[in-house]
Amino acid sequence: MGRAIDRCGIDRKELFVTTKVWVTQHSYDKARASVMESMRKLQTDYLDLVLIHQPLGDYYAAYHALEDLYKEGSLRAIGISNFSAERMADLTAFNEVKPAVNQVETHPFFQQEALYGWMRKLGIQHEAWGLLAEHRLIQLLRTPMLIAIARKYSKTPAQVILRFNVQRGIVVIPKSSHKERIEENIDIFDFELTDEEMQQIRTLDENKSLWLAYDDPNIVEMAMQE
Repeated sequence: MGRAIDRCGIDRKELFVTTKVWVTQHSYDKARASVMESMRKLQTDYLDLVLIHQPLGDYYAAYHALEDLYKEGSLRAIGISNFSAERMADLTAFNEVKPAVNQVETHPFFQQEALYGWMRKLGIQHEAWGLLAEHRLIQLLRTPMLIAIARKYSKTPAQVILRFNVQRGIVVIPKSSHKERIEENIDIFDFELTDEEMQQIRTLDENKSLWLAYDDPNIVEMAMQE
């Protein structure tokens, strides 16, 4: 990424670079060192957004390190990832700098309505990861209702899903290594889903993670692996 940023020929101010502090770096000194190492590798003297990966370990100390780096001008914004509503509210209430973003699993099978509501209440931007349902991708893209909506607008089911979240006010970060799919992912701003279509898509919500329940202690064991 650092080499790409250096060679792309695009003004650094036109790029939005985000990284995370992993849970094994959740202390003040380690978090600060992690950010500085990321900047070195990315060949940049500032980062647009840095996220605390999960509410595990001494994430309060790690967040304080990000606050200081923010005040020093090394970070343009700080945020969190995979934080539940109560952890997010707690961190917001008892720290000087409010998280700008909470990046959480969000897709048609897990739409995060309750958490989304709290983000809106606290003024934190909802950002989605796993927004095409990962290992249930094929099932999702073959959903008859999504196919019918996509045909109406001459779009793909994936574009309909992206548009659904954009209309909810959620930041989407779809990933692809294929140029044509990257272009397709961007091409979602020339149509708008109706209220009825939005409600149809909401019926797909199963209200549970496709990975582990976020209160499962196995998450702690998994997260502690480098």
